[in-house]
Amino acid sequence: MMSDFLISLVIFTPLAGAVVIMLVGRGRDGFCRVFALLVSLITFVLSIFLYTGFRADTPRMQFAVKVPWIEGMGIRYFVGVDGISLLLVLITTLLMSVSILASWKSIATRVREYMAAMLVLETGMLGVFCALDLFLFYVFWEAMLIPMYLLIGVWGGARRIYATVKFVLFTLAGSLLMLVAIIYLYFLHGGETGTYTFDLLALYRFSVARDAQYWLFLAFFLSFAIKVPLFPFHTWLPDAHVEAPTAGSVILAGVLLKMGTYGLIRFCLPLFPLASAYFTPHIMVLSVIGIVYGALVAMVQTDVKKLVAYSSVSHLGFVVLGIFALNAQGMQGGIIQMVNHGLSTGALFLIVGMIYERRHTRRISDFGGLARTVPVFSAFFMIATLSSIGLPGLNGFVGEFLILLGAFKANWVFGVVAASGVVLAAVYMLWMFQRVVWGEVTHKENRNLSDLSVREWAVMVPLVVLMFWIGIYPGPFLDRTEVSVKHLISQVQIRRMEDSRRSFADAGARGSHLSPPGGVTGK
Repeated sequence: MMSDFLISLVIFTPLAGAVVIMLVGRGRDGFCRVFALLVSLITFVLSIFLYTGFRADTPRMQFAVKVPWIEGMGIRYFVGVDGISLLLVLITTLLMSVSILASWKSIATRVREYMAAMLVLETGMLGVFCALDLFLFYVFWEAMLIPMYLLIGVWGGARRIYATVKFVLFTLAGSLLMLVAIIYLYFLHGGETGTYTFDLLALYRFSVARDAQYWLFLAFFLSFAIKVPLFPFHTWLPDAHVEAPTAGSVILAGVLLKMGTYGLIRFCLPLFPLASAYFTPHIMVLSVIGIVYGALVAMVQTDVKKLVAYSSVSHLGFVVLGIFALNAQGMQGGIIQMVNHGLSTGALFLIVGMIYERRHTRRISDFGGLARTVPVFSAFFMIATLSSIGLPGLNGFVGEFLILLGAFKANWVFGVVAASGVVLAAVYMLWMFQRVVWGEVTHKENRNLSDLSVREWAVMVPLVVLMFWIGIYPGPFLDRTEVSVKHLISQVQIRRMEDSRRSFADAGARGSHLSPPGGVTGK
């Protein structure tokens, strides 16, 4: 049956397309563009089959494939999706198709290599969201770095080398911590059970000692927090966004950052429930700081692209807050907000790229009065802006409402501070939009700008349709996540109680007192 290998087709179709492109001789840029777009669209269609064939009434992994890979070490090719990863697979395949179409004219050099890098990157990102073997997950996690490094370093802006090196160093630092934790967990499981495995579902059932949980949680958490990026690990992001080509910024904001928040849900919470409970208040503090800090820094930016980049720091703070509210409303809001952020911020980066192609500047002061000269562009810009600030009727409202609901349910103080971030977002986004679009045309260069082309319409329309769809009728998306989220939360709570009883029993047998690493005692 096709369903037996559908998920592998989704993951590896882009990689196969990249191989074909690299086998094509130089000088065939047109073919490479068309072929890459075709491959990305085929992958998107295949991912829709995952969505339509997905059963929303079960938390089990679906379309799963498990075959031996390095059997002697317990490593398997094990992939599958549940309600938590399904929507992230869809947004990945959609944004890749949109990004390749958006690169049609802006990328004029080394087109073959660029399109191949984009498709390899897609395989890496899809693999991260589908991998259920820790070793396989780490392979995809690291493989994704290579094409992203090339996209920024080769096709980026004037300070692309600085931004690329900073991006790689930050990400590698976190990745190495995660690798150490994966290896330790592997040997810990093997030493206690006699079976060495990287199988994530098997590790979910394995009880890690309390003290070990703290250290393993921190190693995984730091890796994912850097990728999100959560305050104060965010400093690499604005540089990477500003220097990346437009498509690179779209993929970076729309997909790569979600790999961090996805990792928090898939690994940190279910593998280390006791540590998750202990560190939750600290992480929620970092989240609300990131929400407010990102908004305040975005407010003073003079570069449109950098403003949107700092808005990502604020919006991803909301996602992390929803996840660590540790209730169904917050976590569902966090997951749907991952998708919403990909749509709204991805659209904003595309809009910035479109105007940059026409004016070769991103300074807010260089614009004004665009509604008079490019009304269609301005209309799309307005929709993306309102989506980003969470206007009711658009997608951003659904995610932010659920996150705030979950945050208030967990701790009303965090909910109140996070709500201030919604107000601040409206301030900096609407102020930026007013200066760019409204008013008189004060620069003669803006008087004769061309409005959106047919290709640019094709880039923007799918994103805008989804913004309204999720905002008006989010049911089909929330239904896919609900059962998986509730199952995850219940499993974390059950495991937390079991691990807590076991840890106190062990402590009583030893006559010792349990405390977090470094002697810090939880409240």
